Amino acid sequence: MRIRYGPWSGRQDPFPTEVSPDTVLDEIADDLLAGQEADVALQRLLRRGFPGRSGGRVAGLDDLRRRVEQARRRELGRMGLEGPLREVEQRLAEIVATERAALDLAPDDDAVGDRADQLDTLPADVAARLSALRDYDWYDARAGQAFADLLAELRRDVAHAALGRLAGALGSMEPADLSRMADMLAELNAMVAKRDRGEDVSDDFAAFSARYGDLLPGSPGTLDELLAELARRMAAMSRLLAGLDADQRAQLAQMASELLGDADLSFQAEQLSRSLQSLFPELGWDRGVPDAMPTGQESGGLAETVDWVEHLQGYDDLAEALGQRYPGARLEDIDDDAVHRLLGEDGARDLRALKEVERALEEAGAASRRHGRLEMTPRGIRRLGERSLARIYEHAVNGGTGSHRASGAGGDGELTGATRRLRFGDPFRLDVTRTIGNAVMRSQAGGARIAASGRVHLHPEDFELAEAERRVRAATVLLLDMSFSMPLRGNWVPAKRVALALQSLIDGKFPEDRFYVVGFSDYARRLQPRDLLETGWERVYGTNMQHAFMLARRLLGAHPEAEQQVIMVTDGEPTAHLEGDVPQFAWPPEPRTLQLTMIEAARLARTGATLNVFLLDHDPGAAAFVERMVSAYGGRIFYPDLDDLGSLVVRDFLHRRA
Repeated sequence: MRIRYGPWSGRQDPFPTEVSPDTVLDEIADDLLAGQEADVALQRLLRRGFPGRSGGRVAGLDDLRRRVEQARRRELGRMGLEGPLREVEQRLAEIVATERAALDLAPDDDAVGDRADQLDTLPADVAARLSALRDYDWYDARAGQAFADLLAELRRDVAHAALGRLAGALGSMEPADLSRMADMLAELNAMVAKRDRGEDVSDDFAAFSARYGDLLPGSPGTLDELLAELARRMAAMSRLLAGLDADQRAQLAQMASELLGDADLSFQAEQLSRSLQSLFPELGWDRGVPDAMPTGQESGGLAETVDWVEHLQGYDDLAEALGQRYPGARLEDIDDDAVHRLLGEDGARDLRALKEVERALEEAGAASRRHGRLEMTPRGIRRLGERSLARIYEHAVNGGTGSHRASGAGGDGELTGATRRLRFGDPFRLDVTRTIGNAVMRSQAGGARIAASGRVHLHPEDFELAEAERRVRAATVLLLDMSFSMPLRGNWVPAKRVALALQSLIDGKFPEDRFYVVGFSDYARRLQPRDLLETGWERVYGTNMQHAFMLARRLLGAHPEAEQQVIMVTDGEPTAHLEGDVPQFAWPPEPRTLQLTMIEAARLARTGATLNVFLLDHDPGAAAFVERMVSAYGGRIFYPDLDDLGSLVVRDFLHRRA
């Protein structure tokens, strides 16, 4: 075992994962038995969630997405798209009011009158009013200083709105700072163009980072990291503008142009924006923010409003990732930090559990990926059968299972005192004394000495079986109706669950028995355990009991000394038979179909096999035929509810083996 240590981040979960492989198998069993591929069944589980180990429930992707959408709706009401313009309008109104109050108290002269006239004729347009006041000769020093402070704030606000943390690192917006920012964007544009030509820019980026490291927040390690952050910011700015009307967009554009006042900076920023739109088209450039309102509970500046739009984009991105409905979607696409930030620790814990599901199945040996597809392994199919059996046992079994014994060599009856070398396929009942003795004798014969610790190393040839009375061997054939009517009546999944449960029961409790599954519709064919997951009901017409009985008789014929029984699970009467090798279908059933089916049932009965028919949701005609058939040839018929099918079949099987 290798153990790796790392720093505690506060996010690691010290407790066992919420994912139990058995719970996962229980949850996907019905989908697998209905013929769904393992990938599809797993995706359906991830969407709906599942019970956790601790007794709670792990939320599925659909629930997490619903919570993200609810959080987005709450966030939508916090701010509005028109906030920046209204904020500037309100600040200007307060400053102008201060100036008017000072003019009202000033001595009446021409200069005061001119100032009052200028204030009276200020444009209604916020951007034009801001531009007009830049040329205004302030009478009140406090109003003048407040206006100068507003200009400085707006200059920083506009730059931060357009370039995010890149502009925020400047700290001030003096002409020299703006010129340096323009130079940096020019070099960035040159690197993007160079890389578009297929040239390597790693050295260029290293030199770029050395020159402008103080302006690069977060110290991006690659050009792509820097461009991705800038793209998200510029896309959010474009989405904010797209949500405004044409007049409001023009006002913001005029304000930005006048406040920054650097033509080269504006040119370089526009060029970079065009490049980023082609590199990151998925960011929704120039598309308005869905459901955003003009105003909200709070109001902020341009940068704060762009932050809000970018935050909303985070909700949209996370909802899309949780939806998993785009080509190539993977759980790894879902940002753990975003889930933790937007949904809290509960959401992050649920996501961690969802990401553990496939790994838990693979570590348990229940599933593996081959050529990109998730497939159930033989161990997984066996565990699925064990889970089906456990579910059925809850209703079918109370106490021990009992067994009929006969004298002979074997595995798990009463010990006879004899031993023999263990062979592959024998029950694993070791005679420990003889096994260890064999290992010691082998070691001494080879000249080896027993270790000081007293340990003895066992080899396969050392194992010796303690012989016991042998249980009577039984051969069972399960005939499984695969015709189109089975799923239509909801009978298909319970029937396949019975098949898996019987397979598991016989493998685990009666290893010397033989068990076969035969599926039949227009034809009959033998099914392996894996086929029970991969084979679905068939879109063909016909319930060919004749062929099913023929195949069952051939399979049982290989075990003439065993107790033989046939279990048939069906929901109808025979509607098809073979003419040569070709199936013939007719509804209502033709007399020839019924006659040939009865003939094969008689042949099966003459072998000594017992026929038990479990007749599911059916019509009166089916019941009449099956009753006549089993009464004529010594069989039995059961009419179980679907919920009782498994317990009834297993209980009857155990009763016959007792």
